[in-house]
Amino acid sequence: QGKYILTPSPITYAEEQLFHFFGQLLGIAIRADVPLPLDLLPSFWKTLVGEPLDPDVDLQEADILTYNYVKKFENISDETELEALCAEIASQHLATESPDCPNKPCCKFTYPSLTGEEVELCPRGRHIPVGWENKDVYAAAIRSLRMRELQSPECMTAVRAGLGSIIPLQLLTTLTPLEMELRTCGLPYINLEFLKAHTMYQVGLMETDQHIEFFWSALEMFTQEELCKFIKFACNQERIPFTCPCKDGGPDTAHVPPYPMKIAPPDGAAGT
Repeated sequence: QGKYILTPSPITYAEEQLFHFFGQLLGIAIRADVPLPLDLLPSFWKTLVGEPLDPDVDLQEADILTYNYVKKFENISDETELEALCAEIASQHLATESPDCPNKPCCKFTYPSLTGEEVELCPRGRHIPVGWENKDVYAAAIRSLRMRELQSPECMTAVRAGLGSIIPLQLLTTLTPLEMELRTCGLPYINLEFLKAHTMYQVGLMETDQHIEFFWSALEMFTQEELCKFIKFACNQERIPFTCPCKDGGPDTAHVPPYPMKIAPPDGAAGT
């Protein structure tokens, strides 16, 4: 999906400090209401707020190949299908020959990690063939491996520690994963109506002025990519907040950066 996850591997002290700083950046983004353009999988936000991962949905989002692989083993109805599947996997160089039948391909209790290393799914897994009796255990072990990798406890502990140095972690219990993502990252697209509602006109300009109407008409013809470039030019950031304190406050409630966006006449003498 073109999204990122935390690399699920042991981390050095220097990397732990970087994750800690990353958590601080998340906290600053929330407190300052300046969104970070982060495209992280939902599993990251679920783990951050302490919500358990869905072994079906989150696996499918993070690793569709492994999800399909596990489903094939879970949906096998007889030993003939299992042999055919092992033969198919053998043709992709993911299986070895069965010790009982040298010419019969089989899978072992190993599987590649997200970083590409071959991992034993149980003690002595390299020497345990997958058969009809243990195929479900094999599929569950692969699913469990991916869930542990997506939760990435070492990395996430450092991120939460950094976040907790900026905002109280107790606040996370009041937010859903989606709310946490929106508060931190804003919307991945530019809501032009929201931008228009948070624009101020200075020194006698009005929203009904012809050139102001031309301005908004031009923006309405922009693609999302072009609107993002405009926000980058006007506000020096890639996303806008998805909400503003003025939504729940009075008319004098302070806006958050980059609002209100100001449109003013040019400096110098009046001309055509």
